[in-house]
Amino acid sequence: MALPGEFALIARHFRPLAEGVPGALALADDAALLDAPPGRTLVLAADAMVAGVHFLPDDPPDTIGRKLLRVNLSDLAAMGAEPLGYLMTTALPPDMTPEWLDAFARGLKEDQRSFGCGLLGGDTVSTPGPLTLSLTVVGSVAPGRALTRAGARLGDAVWVSGTIGDGALGLLALTDRLPQLAEVQRDALAERYRLPRPRLLLGRLLSGIATACLDVSDGLVQDLGHLCRAAGLSAELDAEAVPLSEAARAAVAADPALLARCLTGGDDYELVFTAPESEAVMLAGIATAVGIPVARIGRMIAPGETEVRVLRDGAPLRLTETGWSHIR
Repeated sequence: MALPGEFALIARHFRPLAEGVPGALALADDAALLDAPPGRTLVLAADAMVAGVHFLPDDPPDTIGRKLLRVNLSDLAAMGAEPLGYLMTTALPPDMTPEWLDAFARGLKEDQRSFGCGLLGGDTVSTPGPLTLSLTVVGSVAPGRALTRAGARLGDAVWVSGTIGDGALGLLALTDRLPQLAEVQRDALAERYRLPRPRLLLGRLLSGIATACLDVSDGLVQDLGHLCRAAGLSAELDAEAVPLSEAARAAVAADPALLARCLTGGDDYELVFTAPESEAVMLAGIATAVGIPVARIGRMIAPGETEVRVLRDGAPLRLTETGWSHIR
């Protein structure tokens, strides 16, 4: 079934996502109106996803919509911000169907309810190329309380939330490259690839404790390197301290080379942050309160030949790459 015209498409699939959203104006205007909450600073972030690059073309459309929103919310989490709403641009190929868009919008609607934000506006266009989706999320944070990449200090411990490597291994599972794992383990990894978990509450509670923070989207080693450059320091990373899920541990046990994929593959959307060693007890309490484990995985050290020195059993671990490159 062919798509309807632009305005009918917006009315059917996207206008319901703007219901009850102040300033969205029922998507009837070319722009939205947004008041910054009193005494708050606006935080804006944008991410795009392309079929065959950031998701598999045959992924369920509802999970594609949810992933699009979640990877952007993860950027807000890394700054300790709360979401307010989002703008979305969809570039739709000729084989797009109304049924696909129905499911895509259902996924967005489900996560809007979960994360407390709605559609403010955007644009819908056609493309001869692959499906391309772009979302700009708007959030807010108390003035002076935003977490940034800059601020790590010499001697700070390096921490990470959740588990690392599930996203990268999930892509391998979905493309039949982890036959050694049980089906339940492959399914668990695939879900983490398709549905990342933005750590919004944890990010807000880290404000005032973490000295620097960002989300792990392009690989733990590479993203930790961003914190190093912003601080003019290096980091020492203990590979054995990096938390792995049960499924990831099973994959690495079967093929030890997959440890490097866990450290560099990306698509984790966990928070990597620095904080003084003296905050360990406070961080443990926060982790318990929000139900998200945090693990100490390294420390910030004086500048050296490499930004991130990865150790395994006390010896340097050689990596052929540090993370994902968006421009190849």
